[in-house]
Amino acid sequence: MKKIYLWIAGLALVVFAFQIFSILNSAGAFKTIVPHGDKNGVLIPLPVAGPEDLELERDSMILFISSDDRRDLNSNSGAILAVNLKKPGTEVNIVSPQLNDFHPHGFSLYKDGQGRVFLLVISHKKNPASSVVERFEWINGALIHLETITDPNIMTSPNDIVAVGERSFYFTNDHYYTQPGLGKTFEEYLQRPISYIGFFNGEKFSIAAEGLSYANGINRSPGGDTVYATSTTGRKLHVYSRLADGGLKLEVEVPLETGADNIDVDTNGNLLIGCHPQLLKFVKHAEDPSTHSPSQVLRVFPSNGFKVEEIFLNDGGQYSGSSVAVQAFDKLYIGAVFESSLLVVTMASPQ
Repeated sequence: MKKIYLWIAGLALVVFAFQIFSILNSAGAFKTIVPHGDKNGVLIPLPVAGPEDLELERDSMILFISSDDRRDLNSNSGAILAVNLKKPGTEVNIVSPQLNDFHPHGFSLYKDGQGRVFLLVISHKKNPASSVVERFEWINGALIHLETITDPNIMTSPNDIVAVGERSFYFTNDHYYTQPGLGKTFEEYLQRPISYIGFFNGEKFSIAAEGLSYANGINRSPGGDTVYATSTTGRKLHVYSRLADGGLKLEVEVPLETGADNIDVDTNGNLLIGCHPQLLKFVKHAEDPSTHSPSQVLRVFPSNGFKVEEIFLNDGGQYSGSSVAVQAFDKLYIGAVFESSLLVVTMASPQ
């Protein structure tokens, strides 16, 4: 009997050790960082730290930046910034109005048939704690606030958003458990696929797709019939077709082998994804700015069987915690969760 107990204990230890190894491996703890694509990088200082998301209006080449000092969320410093990429050397300016308790996160640009430009921005209010979507229109070089949209029952932990109309959108809800505790800890570290994608059709909210592990970035194809979403702890790209009722049908899951964050889609339909290749280092970086977290950018080619190409990687010494990337002309603009600047790298044009 004693031997049986020892055998069971040994088996349990092996299972536990395997689980720990699996968690560490999926978090990138054993990934070797060999920097590339990071030469000639230039930092553009920003008036507000934390350029977590970027949106490029490609006709005017205005780059919008969603920034908030996430290490000092009581400062009420959150703002939308903008810079004209057609004019090198132009200053980055705050273009959003002064809103009380404005803490922008993911955001999305929508241009209608008349050329009007709208920005839909997720904001995490602190007093009282709530998450909303602030809707703006871009008029004469400034953002004009139009309305606030929210649903406390479905939009409980929104991370990113993609507009599919001037006031309709999909959004990622990155956690099922929203409060600190064992439920949220297990959800993150065991990569539980219990987060989801929500939809607002302009009148009501609904759940469009479920079964993601830390749903994060979201975007759509140029034609609007396909929706892409990243799973950070699941290390995947989820590809959905849109249904008539706003629901999403999963078509493909693309392994990315990294902690994927926000998605940009260029005019050719190719994806740029900002990533955290070593998630545990990113967690430490979030707590301590002196701790570096590697930055990574992937390009994904849907027209080529979702081929994945790593076009940028550094060890975090130059720029930490990349969350988004946009290419304009021969320049790659990289944003991050906590940095006080944008990183601009000269790149070859995408093939």
